[in-house]
Amino acid sequence: MTEDRPTAVVLGGSLAGLLTARALVAGGARVTVVERDALPDGPVPRKGLPQARHVHQLWSGGARALEELLPGAIGRLRAAGVSRVPMTTDMVALSPYGWYRRWAESAFMLPASRDLLDWVVRQLVLADGRISLERGEAAGLTGTGGAVTGVRVRAHDSAERTLTADLVVDATGRGSRAAGWLTGLGLPAVERRQVDSGLVYASRLYRAPAAARAGFPVVNIEPDPRGSGTGRGGVLMPVEDGKWIVTLFGGRGDEPPACAAGFERYARDGLRHPLIGELLGGGAEPLGEVAVTRTTANRRHFFERMPVWPENFLVVGDAVCALNPVYGHGMAVAARSALAVRDVVRRRGLGSRGLARQAQRAVGRTVRAAWDLAVGADVFYPGATEKGPTLRDRVLAAYVGRLLRTAAGNGRVARRVTDVTALERGAEVLLAPSVVVAAVAGPLRPALAAPPLTREERRSAGL
Repeated sequence: MTEDRPTAVVLGGSLAGLLTARALVAGGARVTVVERDALPDGPVPRKGLPQARHVHQLWSGGARALEELLPGAIGRLRAAGVSRVPMTTDMVALSPYGWYRRWAESAFMLPASRDLLDWVVRQLVLADGRISLERGEAAGLTGTGGAVTGVRVRAHDSAERTLTADLVVDATGRGSRAAGWLTGLGLPAVERRQVDSGLVYASRLYRAPAAARAGFPVVNIEPDPRGSGTGRGGVLMPVEDGKWIVTLFGGRGDEPPACAAGFERYARDGLRHPLIGELLGGGAEPLGEVAVTRTTANRRHFFERMPVWPENFLVVGDAVCALNPVYGHGMAVAARSALAVRDVVRRRGLGSRGLARQAQRAVGRTVRAAWDLAVGADVFYPGATEKGPTLRDRVLAAYVGRLLRTAAGNGRVARRVTDVTALERGAEVLLAPSVVVAAVAGPLRPALAAPPLTREERRSAGL
């Protein structure tokens, strides 16, 4: 390592922070990652990540970005027992318009426990000698509204020191204070929007029945905003080591119970179809207690729209756009944003004038599709926003509803919808003339009367 390398400080050792650190060293920097919590030496829970107890998956758009940033990452996950699930071939899903057929693959997902995924990424990133990890908490930026020069870091003994850098990156998640730091430097307030569906999550880990520990499909019971049961839904996700993570969710007044007996009763009797409850009753063995999370609001800071932006400062991850976890996009967006940062840094060079603003705009573009997908659904929950859905929200929702209804009986449309959901392609593909015509025409095949499980899958799960 040469002493004249540009330097960067990344605040937060989360997935977004570590992947951004990797992106910056690919652009020639030396990087210090500052993390408040002690990071575990293994795929085990950590204090600052309570949401790890719920269902997580990496959509293929994010998986491809992860592999480009960290070659070999997918191989390590697969070696640790993570399945590659083709979409919608290995998904049994009930949409608001009926059961999806199991169409030929267009995208895929990697369902894994969050602890394992973080551990694999942490190992690969911190093995790079250009990246160092320090324990501490960011106390504020140094510099002016024109240029950030570093960050003040407070250690656990309350001692404070300043780390100077050519770039400071805030990846501190939902608790980020970036907006306040910027106004403290004399910059205008950041435009912000929040859409809070009020959904509550409850999850429990199970040992799958022995015959269903390999190759069992993902099961997804989606809520129907047109029916009763505000936001009630659930996902059964096969993960590594022959386990299932089951996450149930419901809106205000329809929250899933935190007790074990109530949890399985909700899965069987509270959703639009009892399939998940039936699978749990077919020989699945509970492992641990029910975990509940209430932090599910979509919140976005539009940093890319700021009329002025300081040099040498960048915000990524949930600090920019925190999404309702039901859609499973947070990790994929983090990986794609890091890749976008890498490309800007390689093209412009760290320390070049205007780089931070260009990188912030690139991050804003990567979150747009996931934000629109989440908000387009959640804005219709009672009390989600102060003023209710906008005209744009209503028009978009009407068209998406037509698409989903068509996708239940049209494989080509289903694959396009899946491509966008997996962040493989932009939402513009759903506006292609052929897709619009198909949406107007409606499904080509009639709705399925029952879940599309094979006879072998039913037998293996004790149904």
